[in-house]
Amino acid sequence: LARESHERGELMLAGAFSDPPNQAVLVFHVADKSMIENFVRNDPYVKNGLVQRWEIREWNVVVGQELFAKKESSSR
Repeated sequence: LARESHERGELMLAGAFSDPPNQAVLVFHVADKSMIENFVRNDPYVKNGLVQRWEIREWNVVVGQELFAKKESSSR
């Protein structure tokens, strides 16, 4: 699911924290947060109870915004 979302250009980065590996961060760049909510609903880790708590937070890019601008101009 994550690879498919990444190939579509929605999921920019994803990975688990280490020591202890008890949390992860997924960074999306989408037009609407409902796309992320749909991802979560279909995520096998959520569906099978491995992930029991999650939240969606907006993030303001300070460094690296040129990557997002490049993505948006190529999708037009």
